[in-house]
Amino acid sequence: MNFLSYETSQNMLELLEVNANRFERVPLSDSLGRVLAVDIAARYNDPQFPTASMDGYAVKHEDLALGELTVLGDNPAGHDEVREIQTGECIKTFTGSMMPAGADTLIQIENVTFADGKITINEVVPLGFSVRPIGEGYKAGDVLIEKGTKIGFAEIGVMAGLNQVMVPVSVRPRVAVIATGSEILDLGEPSDNPAQIRSSNNYTLAALFEQAGAEAIQLGTAPDDRDAIMQTFENALSCSDILVSTGGVSVGDYDFVKDIVPRLGAEVIYKGVAIKPGRHIMVAKRENKFIIALPGFAYSSTVTGILYALPLIAKMLGKKEPYKTVAAKLQEDFKKRSPFTEFTACNVVVEDGEYFVNFEGKKVGSSAILVNMLHDSALMVAGEDDKFLEAGTYVNVILLEKF
Repeated sequence: MNFLSYETSQNMLELLEVNANRFERVPLSDSLGRVLAVDIAARYNDPQFPTASMDGYAVKHEDLALGELTVLGDNPAGHDEVREIQTGECIKTFTGSMMPAGADTLIQIENVTFADGKITINEVVPLGFSVRPIGEGYKAGDVLIEKGTKIGFAEIGVMAGLNQVMVPVSVRPRVAVIATGSEILDLGEPSDNPAQIRSSNNYTLAALFEQAGAEAIQLGTAPDDRDAIMQTFENALSCSDILVSTGGVSVGDYDFVKDIVPRLGAEVIYKGVAIKPGRHIMVAKRENKFIIALPGFAYSSTVTGILYALPLIAKMLGKKEPYKTVAAKLQEDFKKRSPFTEFTACNVVVEDGEYFVNFEGKKVGSSAILVNMLHDSALMVAGEDDKFLEAGTYVNVILLEKF
């Protein structure tokens, strides 16, 4: 069987056309974790006028040399101050207040002594001290949050400051997840057959896709029966943008998925990629719907779900990238186990701003060891031409902490 190179498979995935223009407006309080569908730009300067950044007295800087100033009164935050300071005068001004006209400096309370309506200057401050200039935070027209950004707490705060009541966000792509195989037992399903295994793939992948911004549709398990799988797939395609299945893509007698996908009328984009794990992966398209058939082992399906489903989800959401890849230095030797591009669970540490990789606590074995992805693991990428990588070699690493 001829396998595509990993790089070719990713390029072909990138060229697939998806519907990435769907958006909806949601209340700001409901937008956490969603992906922005438009740029968010400032409509005005922040601040719109010179503003006090602490409690003190608004003064003309040149008047500090007088040693004593007359206090005209208070200027609380939110007050529309209209008085103009003249020579020898000051106004008590509080944090966040508009600076009075004529004032160019704020001297903090700790630097003066107040008595009989006047302040005595005990310690001078520089010109412009504790005054936020117009546009210090941002200027009108500045793009503050770019389209494709996943909304977090900081984005919520900035948009609240802009009075963004309703937020345009990308419609979450719907991803149907199915685990195939008669040996698979769903959660809570009783059995006295020790040869059967609990289904984890569909739950792992549904959580992964939700974390990446999609709406996962959990369809459970389907036995190794052509008609049953056909009907389950048809149902899934009717209610989703992407169908992701696990199992049934290899060369065994009961691997039906690889034959069923073309019978559904789907165009197979490719079947088989030179990667480890997951070389029997299949990507197909029917009209504007996608089918990604993944292998059945837990680690294999998770890795290939990251590599092939997340890019499609990211494209549909308008995100720039599905995950973050960094260059990291090996802290120990690494021997590749296959002639393919390999994705190995690893630990990433950051020291003095540089990424390092090690494999402490990671088990070496089959593609079923999902526990290797616990404890904030990452995926180290070793290319087809790599064989033995010495400690100190730089490698690419896919970070799994944030999608």
